[in-house]
Amino acid sequence: MSKVIVNDEEQEVSLPLLLSELIRQNNVLQPDMVTVQINGEYVQRENFDTTAINDGDVVDFLYFMGGGAI
Repeated sequence: MSKVIVNDEEQEVSLPLLLSELIRQNNVLQPDMVTVQINGEYVQRENFDTTAINDGDVVDFLYFMGGGAI
């Protein structure tokens, strides 16, 4: 088993593993709205199905929320 950090929590994963699979394994809500960083670098959405996760990677699932003034 390999270890990765996902949103500041250590997880054990089996490699090989694609980013899209990691998203599914983590039951990410609204996967079509999530932005992902691996080791501080943004991953383009069109690359989720081809980006490999490696042992020791730090993955952050980010959601950008809009707001406004009242």
